[in-house]
This record gives sequence, C-alpha cells and structure tokens, in this order.
Amino acid sequence: MEERAFDRSGQHASVVGLGTWQLGADWGDVDDKEALQVLEAAAESGVTFFDTADVYGDGRSEQTIATFLRSRPDLHVLVATKMGRRVDQIPENYVLDNFRAWNDRSRRNLGIDRIDLVQLHCPPTPVYSSDEVYDALDTLVEEERIAAYGVSVETCAEALTAIARPNVASVQIILNPFRMKPLREVLPAAREAGVGIIARVPLASGLLSGRYTKDTVFAADDHRTYNRHGEAFDVGETFSGVDWTTGVEAAAEFAALAPEGYTPAQLALRWIIQQPGVTSVIPGARNPEQARANAAAARLPALDEATLDAIRELYERRIKDQVEHRW
Repeated sequence: MEERAFDRSGQHASVVGLGTWQLGADWGDVDDKEALQVLEAAAESGVTFFDTADVYGDGRSEQTIATFLRSRPDLHVLVATKMGRRVDQIPENYVLDNFRAWNDRSRRNLGIDRIDLVQLHCPPTPVYSSDEVYDALDTLVEEERIAAYGVSVETCAEALTAIARPNVASVQIILNPFRMKPLREVLPAAREAGVGIIARVPLASGLLSGRYTKDTVFAADDHRTYNRHGEAFDVGETFSGVDWTTGVEAAAEFAALAPEGYTPAQLALRWIIQQPGVTSVIPGARNPEQARANAAAARLPALDEATLDAIRELYERRIKDQVEHRW
C-alpha cells in the first residue's frame, strides 16, 4: 500500500490506516479474539498505521495493539496514541507532570519505551495556544518518551492554531464527504507547513457505509445511541454532527454515486485519499472483513471529476448548513 510522509517528523504511514476506538469501547462489544483478528487483517492488507488512545476501553485498545505486535515482530507499524481525556477538561490539567504520567501509562499499555506519535486528544480550545503546552511536549521528545507529537482537533480554527507551531507533526481532524470544511484552509496550510493530516471519522460513524436506515437501532453502549445529541462528548464525533434523519437520507444518495466495483464505504475512503494534503485516513473496523475492505480502497482507481462534482453537490445541498458553522 502507498505510504505518505509526516514531513516534520520523517515518519511514514499507509494511506489507509486503522482507527482502533472500536477495539476498546463505545461501539458495542468486540471480543479480544476478534480484535486481534482485525489487527491481523489490516496488517496483512498493507496497513502500517494504527491510531489509538489511552481512553479507548480505559487502555484496552492500547493493550490489544501491544499483544498483537508482540506476536508479529516482523511488522513495522507506526503506532499513534492520544492523551488528555482521562481528567477534567480544563486547560490547567495540560501540564508536564500530567503529560509524563499519562505517557508512562500509555507506554506500559503499549509495552514500549518510546511512542511513535502522541496526540493531544481534543483538549479545551485554549490549550492549542499555550506556549507551556508545546514546551512540555518538546520535553517529552527530549526525554525520548515520544518520537513526535501532534494534536487531534474538533474545529478548523484549532487545527490552524496548531499547524502554526513549529514542532507539531500531525493534525487529526474529521474529514469525510459530510465534513468538507477542512479542504478550504486546513489542508492547504498543512501542506505548506509540512504537517501531516490524519483524517478521522471517515465514514461519519458508519453513515457513509450505506447500511443504515431510519429504523436502525444501536446498542446502548454504542456512542451512536448515547451521544447522538452530544450528551457525552462533542456531537461532531457522532455521525459527523449530522442529524440522523438527514444523514440516512443523504447517505442513500451518496451510496448511489458509487462507481461499479466500489462499496459506498470505499467511495468515501477513496474520496478522502484523493484530497491533497491527506497523509492517512483511519477507518475503524469491527471485523476482519471490514478491515480488508477498507484497505482495498487504497487500490481502487481514482474517482473521476463527474463523481467528485456529484459528491460536492450533495454536500452543498444536504449537509453544509448543518456542520460548517460549528466546526
């Protein structure tokens, strides 16, 4: 599979990575055996980038990745984790002592001395502008606890603030055919600065797979049930912030645009891959078949201009007014 560079850190990642939130929690139950099978299927399909976080299953996702990589010492996988959501979300908690403690825990979970990439996990907005925060992150690099650092953001404004910092290697942001605003300023700024873009929530929490109807019911412990209106965290993380009825209807239109040989999910992933400035897109997978199908999107032909125009028209007509003013 094609790999693309994080220019500032000199690291590389497969253009389709694997998001592992679902291997920890909040997407219904995925047992340990199936979680390892998902990682194996992704790796065998050419995926060389795993994205996790210390709060996914309270460390379960990190630990599962560690178990898998111990069994496959032949693999070279860039592992990124995230930190900062285990405490009250106030800027005062984003200090060096806490960073060290969170980093110690993640290194234990992952079974490694130095983490490839650590990202601040959608912290309060003022954190992105704090000199002390970046000084603390630089200290983690100097202490060889981490090789590089980045940020995960909710808004385009937060992304642009982080990109302006000289040592930020990556920005993780929601980008998909239902969230196009980052194309205007964030991706061009990242390209110019050499900052990698990690595209998350690429299928709008599954909406863009085309599998759901208005009558679909998710498990009680699935964030698509309990966070549908932002009850637990930013509603933009669930269905990309699009309301359920609109999302299902627009997703059906989107699915109809898939060229022959593409699933709707692969259409969404292929669209993201084609956006200039994207380093890696990180769909999740609940089973090995999904992991293999997601990876296969990297090998599909590029979408033609007529398909790209139709996707844009759908976004402008059905989605833009719901999301662009918020994120």
